[in-house]
Amino acid sequence: MAFSVTNQRVTVVGGGRSGLAAAELLVERGAHVTLADAQAAIDGARRLTDLGITLALGPHVVDTFTGADLIVLSPGVPPDQPAISAARRAGVPVIGEIELASRWILGRIIAVTGTKGKSTTTTLIARMLESAGLRVTAGGNLGTALSAQVAVSTADTIHVVEVSSFQLETTQTFHPWIAVLLNLSPDHLDRHASFDEYARAKARIFANQTAADWAVVNADDAASVALARDGRAQRLDFSLEARLATGVTVADGVVVRRESGGATALFPAAAVRLPGRHLLGDVLAAAAVASIAGASPVAMRRAVENFTGLEHALERVAEIEHVSFVNDSKATNIASAGRAIESFDSKIVAIMGGRYKGGRFEDLRDPVRARVDAVVAIGEAAPLIHAALGDVAPVRDARSMTEAVRIAFALAQPGGVVLLAPACSSFDMFRDYAERGTVFKNEVKRLEMEMSGERH
Repeated sequence: MAFSVTNQRVTVVGGGRSGLAAAELLVERGAHVTLADAQAAIDGARRLTDLGITLALGPHVVDTFTGADLIVLSPGVPPDQPAISAARRAGVPVIGEIELASRWILGRIIAVTGTKGKSTTTTLIARMLESAGLRVTAGGNLGTALSAQVAVSTADTIHVVEVSSFQLETTQTFHPWIAVLLNLSPDHLDRHASFDEYARAKARIFANQTAADWAVVNADDAASVALARDGRAQRLDFSLEARLATGVTVADGVVVRRESGGATALFPAAAVRLPGRHLLGDVLAAAAVASIAGASPVAMRRAVENFTGLEHALERVAEIEHVSFVNDSKATNIASAGRAIESFDSKIVAIMGGRYKGGRFEDLRDPVRARVDAVVAIGEAAPLIHAALGDVAPVRDARSMTEAVRIAFALAQPGGVVLLAPACSSFDMFRDYAERGTVFKNEVKRLEMEMSGERH
């Protein structure tokens, strides 16, 4: 039986991008929708009420949840909140926004998850498939919510979807044609009770796959290989390090797909314009997916050559007095910050900190010792950074991004790099990682103008 919400009372929890898209989709599908958000005001409230959506803003009222026929959670909403738990006890089904949307999607889904690299890989997959002339949408955790794509979904549409652990933990029937697991390391431990719980959420990307589907897995990452081991889908691994008999890798400077019958050259590794070896791994993952989906090597190469990366992901901002400034605000966990640091040889001044969300800053000791001249610590995690790294590199505190940029510039050597690689979430100082990265870039531009004025 087709999934229907006609005349049902549905409570959507969370007034962010995904929640708003879910609420509008549910109204279009005939539901009586209440949108609940703990904030006293949300953007777009007038539009929602004009659509007939009831707003329940401020502290949650349990009846709003227990009296519903269905509850739909935005990814940012912890599923164990008291009002949600009360609804579950009352027998109310609770699903996430991506689960809701996937029940009405007509085309096939390519889902990308991992601790780091999701947005780059998702975007590049979409561009490769578009270059091949396929009908593609991209979004999910990145960009357009999946609920906002339902209206344009057709049988021949391929939906490339970035999915987080928050989205996956509330899935039930979510069924990707191709599921990509890029890597797995501790993250979001401020939300998940343990690394095992986080990993179990990630593993749900494979839960509903069959032998007709595909799993694309990082053969260099033991945790990812272990997590994907029991999947039912066909496997196509990718690797920068291992000698794969079958899979996508680099051989003699060429990205190739190896199979039992031989190897197919896809494109030269030199065509990749992204900084950092770890981003080449994301390119291999995208190439593996594109090859399954039928994109030609010519289409892949065209997409790769025209892709210079995403905003806030190892984004080069400016060079001032022979010091480069690089914005990697998307490095919101320990592993991502480590990869960012390892993208440069030496002479780094790293701006790190924010709201701690789990992991060990001690894991950064070796890359910091080898490459970093100094660390500028910001936000709530500054004391943790001092404790973990203070004996391998000088650590200076900054009370704002303005101060951080100027301290970092003063510490930087000619030929060096000021790198924003926070290893933390942004929520103690900024709305999200994008605002943090934008503020960093604005401060760098302000410094550039000041230095230019001094030269003239």
